[in-house]
Amino acid sequence: MRTIRIGSGAGYSGDRIEPAVELAEKGDIQYLVFECLGERTVALAQQARMKNPDSGYDPLLEERMRAVLPACAAKGIKIVTNMGAANPEAAARRTAEIAKLLGLSSLKIAAIVGDDVLDACKDGDLPIMEFDGTIKQLGNRLLSANAYLGAEPMAEALASGADIVITGRASDPALFLAPMIHAFGWAMDDWNLLGQGTVAGHLLECAGQITGGYFADPGYKDVPELARLGFPIGEVGEDGSLVITKVAGSGGAVTARTCKEQLLYEVHDPRQYFQPDVVADFSQVTVEEIGPDRVRVRGGRGHQRTETLKVSVGYVDSYIGEGQISYAGPGALARGRLALEIVRERLKLTGVESSELRFELVGVDSLHGAEVSTRANEPYEVRVRVAGRTENLREAVRIGNEVETLYTNGPAAGGGAWKSARDVVAVASVLLPRDLAKPQVRFVGA
Repeated sequence: MRTIRIGSGAGYSGDRIEPAVELAEKGDIQYLVFECLGERTVALAQQARMKNPDSGYDPLLEERMRAVLPACAAKGIKIVTNMGAANPEAAARRTAEIAKLLGLSSLKIAAIVGDDVLDACKDGDLPIMEFDGTIKQLGNRLLSANAYLGAEPMAEALASGADIVITGRASDPALFLAPMIHAFGWAMDDWNLLGQGTVAGHLLECAGQITGGYFADPGYKDVPELARLGFPIGEVGEDGSLVITKVAGSGGAVTARTCKEQLLYEVHDPRQYFQPDVVADFSQVTVEEIGPDRVRVRGGRGHQRTETLKVSVGYVDSYIGEGQISYAGPGALARGRLALEIVRERLKLTGVESSELRFELVGVDSLHGAEVSTRANEPYEVRVRVAGRTENLREAVRIGNEVETLYTNGPAAGGGAWKSARDVVAVASVLLPRDLAKPQVRFVGA
């Protein structure tokens, strides 16, 4: 039975780069996948593209490509990534320029476009899933609408000879499923194979999470050498069988427990994990340790895909004003609480208009609230934080200003004041008939 090895080179936009280089140089892989696109990232990238039409892709694309292209080209490793964000074609052009500078001008680079469905969403006035309302009600606050594309266009690009495939918004597991479809010739209606491939993609998509990062909890779940954490490799068979492992000698660990935590990550109903290619069923999945840092995963299934695609809609929700200042030494907690009282009263006196306000002492009650934190020991130092949601930037600025004035108008010995005011890009979801998203493969030569 044929088997391919797929390395996971990133689990989010700002992820480490050295583990991906390690995979390319020592992982004996055929495919290297970079999953770098969070839920809000596309909307933020669309904002960047509005300011500069040649931007809007992942800010670490250049650094990553410079780091891994030499080894990938030498070993014939194909790269699949969503670092295209809001501008896959610009990302492909920049990658071609980098390849040329590295003397790798023979590489074929494909951009997958068609996930931008803003016009189609506006025309349909689709209902928003998270709250009552429709997409038209967002008005001029609407920034972007990007459909989660599936594996098929990426597999098509690989079949056409692409060495590097750069897409925008796509399902995270689909980035890994595409190499399987290409390598094994899986049919796009073989639901069980697609379901098993989706299990593999879901396990690999967050990179270091499955090799012990995020999992680690000292004294309870100890993980060795997290500073040298190795990223995972999926050994996938033609029948959809899967073994998760990592580069020998790298840090971290691959165990049944790390795999089980990742399997349940972001899954609401394990029997119905909706993806653009398939409705995956994780309910019969089994996890078995078969050797050091080797875990076999079996039992994934699938059902027919839906007739709609999930669309991530980015919009300007509001503005956030924030201010912080620190107090330390004897009586720090009391001074911090007095500072919060002063700012609370000042915001009322000066008439700052806000829809939501938070008054917190970081390290005391900012995570679990005052009721839970009352039993904690008094800290030596505290960090005051006041944040508020407003309808415009001017009101947001006033919140941070009031915290800053504690320097000379508040309790003794405040220091390290900081303030900010910014717009809040929020994300909502709609369902779009899948025939309204028209993905295309466009090649860019190096």
